[in-house]
Amino acid sequence: MTTRRQFGLAAASLLAAPTLLKAQANNKIILGQSAAFTGPAAELGIQFHQGARLWFDQVNAQGGIAGKTIEIKTLDDGYEPDRCAANTQKLIAEDVFALFGYIGTPTSLAALPLLSKAQVPFIAPFTGAMGLREPFNKQVFHLRASYNDETALIVRQLTNLGLKKIAVFYQNDAYGKAGLDGVTLALDKLGLKPVAQATVERNSVDVAAAVRTINAAAPDAVVQISAYKSCAAYIRAARAAGFGGTFFNVSFVGTQALADELGKEGAGVVVSQVMPSPYYPARQIAREFADAVRKAGNVQANFSSMEGYLAAKVVSEGLKRAGTRMNSREGLIQGIEAIGSQSLGGFQVNFSAGNHVASGFVELSMLTGDGRVRT
Repeated sequence: MTTRRQFGLAAASLLAAPTLLKAQANNKIILGQSAAFTGPAAELGIQFHQGARLWFDQVNAQGGIAGKTIEIKTLDDGYEPDRCAANTQKLIAEDVFALFGYIGTPTSLAALPLLSKAQVPFIAPFTGAMGLREPFNKQVFHLRASYNDETALIVRQLTNLGLKKIAVFYQNDAYGKAGLDGVTLALDKLGLKPVAQATVERNSVDVAAAVRTINAAAPDAVVQISAYKSCAAYIRAARAAGFGGTFFNVSFVGTQALADELGKEGAGVVVSQVMPSPYYPARQIAREFADAVRKAGNVQANFSSMEGYLAAKVVSEGLKRAGTRMNSREGLIQGIEAIGSQSLGGFQVNFSAGNHVASGFVELSMLTGDGRVRT
C-alpha cells in the first residue's frame, strides 16, 4: 500500500515538472485534481487518486487514447474550501483539460462558480450533495448516487427494523447540512423527525459536546455525516458515555479508513455504499479491479479506490466517444453524454445530454471489527 510519504513524493515530482500551458500539449491529456492529500481526510484523496491512476496507467501502457496519454495534476487542499478555490484557479490558469476527482462537498462547491465561468468540465466529484446537482450544470458529471439516495436507504432500513428514534451527528458545513437534509427529508415522509442533532467542525475530532447532546435524547441509532476521523472519535466517545445503539454512515466517511481507525470497535457499524463492492467477486468489475490491484502491488482495494478506478473509466470512455472532437472540452462533454446506458462490468451508468448523474446505486455494508467490510 502506498504510504502518505510515498504519495507526497510522487505528487511533488509531478508538480516539479514544467508547467503545461496547453491542455493537451505534447500528446498528453492533463486532468486537474484538488483534493485532501494531507490532514484528517487524506485517505479519501489518496485512495481515490490511486484507483484512478490504476486505470489510467493501464490505458497509457497501451498507447493512451488516440495516441494521447492521460495524466492527473494534483494539488493538496487539505479538505478546506479556500485552498480548493485557490487550487482551482491555478489549475484553470494552467489550462488543464478538465477537473477530476475533487474530494468533498464544501471544496467542490467552492470550485463550482470558477469552473462554470471558465467552462471547464468537472468530472466525478466525491460528493453526493444536491447543491452540485441542482440546478443542472452542463460542465458537471456525477458518477455516484446522491446523499438523498443514501440517507433514504438508511432511514428505510432503520424504520423497517422498528428503530424510529434517529439522531444525526453531522459536520458543520455544506456536506453535513446536505446529509442532514437527506435524513430529515426521509424521516419527514414517514411523519418523523430527528430526535437530536449535533455537529462537529470540519477537520476536527472535538466531539464531546455532540455526544452529550445526542446521548441525552437516548436515540435508537445515530446517522453520521462526517469524515472518518471525527466519526470514529464520536463512536468511541458515545459508547464510552453509555450509548448502546447503532451507527450508520454515508459513503463519504471512507469505509476502509473508518475500519482502520476503529479496529475491533468497528464491529456492527453500517456504511451506505454508492460503488460496487471491491470485495464481492461475483461482479466482473470487482474481479477486474482486484486483478489490476494485484498487478500494481501498491494500491489498496477499497470503495474509495474503486470509485477512482470507475471515474477514470468514465473519462476514458468519454474521450473515446468524442472521437475527432476529443481535442476540445466541448467534445469531452459530448463524449461523456454519448456513453448513454452502459454496464461497466456490472456497474450500470447512464449519461445523456439531459442527465449528468450516472447512477442511483446504493447498498449497505457493515464493518466486521477485523478490518473487513461485509456487504
